[in-house]
Amino acid sequence: MNENLFAPFITPTIMGISTLPIIMMFPCLILTSPKRWLPNRIQTLQIWLIRMITKQMMMMHNKQGRSWTLMLMSLILFIASTNLLGLLPYSFTPTTQLSMNIGMAIPLWMGTVTMGFRNKPKMSLAHFLPQGTPTPLIPMLIVIETISLFIQPLALAVRLTANITAGHLLIHLIGSATLALSSISMTISSITFTILFLLTILELAVAMIQAYVFTLLVSLYLHDNT
Repeated sequence: MNENLFAPFITPTIMGISTLPIIMMFPCLILTSPKRWLPNRIQTLQIWLIRMITKQMMMMHNKQGRSWTLMLMSLILFIASTNLLGLLPYSFTPTTQLSMNIGMAIPLWMGTVTMGFRNKPKMSLAHFLPQGTPTPLIPMLIVIETISLFIQPLALAVRLTANITAGHLLIHLIGSATLALSSISMTISSITFTILFLLTILELAVAMIQAYVFTLLVSLYLHDNT
């Protein structure tokens, strides 16, 4: 029986109704707000990480750019939690869906570009034509810069989708190989299991790094337009 490698990336449904909204709300139950005077260790670690990431990401912005702090921090927590959710057994990773990632990338990109054209129209238009460009190259460079501008949200979405999907496929393939080799040679099976364990640790890091990269690129787009 042939196994479909892409079956884990199919959106789960119950009676024909997608359960994706319920899965996306599940990480919100993990990131709880402290209700006591002294938070526990998990909440203390959570607060420390949020403060460190906020300070590192927003230090380059002006007052207008820092008004996006809550949105960017919510974005990185949402992407990181959904990426980590997909590493649990019998779970689903919403960020493997290109449609969802494009749905996050386009409004954020459009918001930064609209803010730039609204507040700094001359500087925003100057990005389409670098200073000192020879006259014969002006039309071609304007077309290239326009394409590069409109391809930014697609690049954001494809980068996140490709990295998360590739990692999950590797885990699925090596896990299947480990299970198949267990009946042939325990030595080789133990080696592949060690590789699977190390790859799982790597995927934990990739899940958080990709959330940081996605949010950092949005932050850089914001910095260029404020």
